[in-house]
Amino acid sequence: MFSERTLRDDVETVRATDAPDCLVLDADNDFETIPPAAAEDLGLLADSLDPATYPTEWLPDDSPALLVRYAGGTFTIGMPGDGTVVWTRQTSPPTVIAKKRAEGTPEGFLDFLFAEAFVQLGLDVPEHFLPFFGERYRDLDRAIPLGPADVYQIAAALYEAWIGLQTRAVFRTWADDAPRLHEAWVDAGERLEGRLTDLPSAVATGQTEFPAATEFACSAVKHDLDLPAPFAALDTEAYVEYGPDYAVQWAEKTFAQLVEE
Repeated sequence: MFSERTLRDDVETVRATDAPDCLVLDADNDFETIPPAAAEDLGLLADSLDPATYPTEWLPDDSPALLVRYAGGTFTIGMPGDGTVVWTRQTSPPTVIAKKRAEGTPEGFLDFLFAEAFVQLGLDVPEHFLPFFGERYRDLDRAIPLGPADVYQIAAALYEAWIGLQTRAVFRTWADDAPRLHEAWVDAGERLEGRLTDLPSAVATGQTEFPAATEFACSAVKHDLDLPAPFAALDTEAYVEYGPDYAVQWAEKTFAQLVEE
């Protein structure tokens, strides 16, 4: 299911700087979660496998089945919302994988996605929102008066924003160090700006559901764009510092205001 990928020189430089030991692979199928048997094929390419498990006490009783499986003992690579390029530290060395749909992604943006994965590995951030939130995921669930799939979507978005606050500082340096990748980062951000400006009215008129709006706004954080309320409150170093505690407090305040409105 997997084959090793050759990177362009500027992407390889980012890998050598931020994640020098990682494997870089193409998958011959698209996936949200790689089937366990196929995931274990990574053992043929990696030195070893180290499946992650997390306490079931972190999970609300109505958590989606995939999240329950992710927390359990099943070797799980990839989750809904992970995007075209995913990475994992459940292999030694870590592994970055491009899904099959990467073949249709514009070359410059795909190279940016690989470089972004290397930067995230270099920051040593958690692999998924569940270990990011930990026991506070139950508090987030209580703060959001929506169904489990919506809570999952918002949690994944908040986690992406927290990472984006950290990665964008690296992306800025690419203006000098990796101009082609910097251009791809800037271009992707410019494509988001118009819709980002219209986001509050889209939510207010019911054209966009709040979880989808959160996902879109949080994806803009890594592009260093100005966010509309209530998402602008996430664009702060306090979020980097306090992480899940800040995110839960944001959700509590945000949904309390939405109820009042």
